[in-house]
Amino acid sequence: MLDREGFRPNVGIILLNANNEVWWGKRVREHSWQFPQGGIKYGETPEQAMYRELEEEIGLRQEHVKIVGRTRDWLRYEVPDHFIKREIRGHYRGQKQIWFLLRMMARDNDVNLRLTDHPEFDAWRWHDYWVPLDVVIEFKRDVYQRALQELSRFITWPAKGPNGERRHTARYLRQPHARAQGGGKGGQQQAASTASTATASAAAPAAPDSLLLTPGE
Repeated sequence: MLDREGFRPNVGIILLNANNEVWWGKRVREHSWQFPQGGIKYGETPEQAMYRELEEEIGLRQEHVKIVGRTRDWLRYEVPDHFIKREIRGHYRGQKQIWFLLRMMARDNDVNLRLTDHPEFDAWRWHDYWVPLDVVIEFKRDVYQRALQELSRFITWPAKGPNGERRHTARYLRQPHARAQGGGKGGQQQAASTASTATASAAAPAAPDSLLLTPGE
């Protein structure tokens, strides 16, 4: 669904924890990190699309969050032609987004990256609110900066932990459970990934959202 100017309606999500850190997701099989986002389907309001994307991408439902604020108007970015499928070039220009600032009311363990058969992220972490824009793909940087700046007025600062520390704990996509060897009946064990991998990956530029290439989704 495109508007007359060739922009696809979209929502972006900035999710805060109690320390005003933001949810930062690593895209599946890529060394790139970004905020959750997704297209608005025909007949949906931006708020309805936001709740749907929130559940599809990170497994949280409406009761798990509280809306703190949203951008007043659409924020637009154009996508370079080489990121757009050849058959839709000339019609599709980019995304126009309403950004929502949410407060997480649930536990970290309520996040579920495997809710759908095609997950968007395979790891996540809490990051300082002012994410470094040089790790965001260039054509999205201006929108990220404008969204963060506009929504920061809803937040009480400083964004630090109870003892003044800043946490960067990475949490990885849960692997399929395997039977534990030598354990009791039905014993299971879960594979774990290291946080150091996430820290190293966070420095790489963010890749474009796959939905950019498929405006019908």
